[in-house]
Amino acid sequence: MNILFFLTPKSKVAYLYDTETVRQALEKMEHHRYSAIPLISKQTGEYIGTVTEGDLLWCIKNKYDLSVKNAEEIPITMVSRNRDNLPVSAEADMEDLLNKVMNQNFVPVIDGMNHFIGIITRRDIILYLMSRVRTDKT
Repeated sequence: MNILFFLTPKSKVAYLYDTETVRQALEKMEHHRYSAIPLISKQTGEYIGTVTEGDLLWCIKNKYDLSVKNAEEIPITMVSRNRDNLPVSAEADMEDLLNKVMNQNFVPVIDGMNHFIGIITRRDIILYLMSRVRTDKT
């Protein structure tokens, strides 16, 4: 099965550009109710990593004495990321996807030039597998 069957395209995914600030990250994550969000290079479109709520909280606690106003001045690239969600290539097989989705809420998908093209969520994989189980029971 082609993993792109599960893809939520970039146009429908909230993400951060590396030119955005901590405040913009906080606001975007709050608005979409995300606890983790892909980070993409504005210049090249490449997937850089994943910013989590924990990354932002540790950054605020350990590096900066912040107010929301001050957060406007801190580039998101200044936030240390604890663990990035590992991406898969658009040509990856299901086994590679499943190995990653077991440990990540979403798997970023990149094309052959390392450009971010979307995500595959653990929820979408589980829903698909549930539908297969239901079909097999009937």
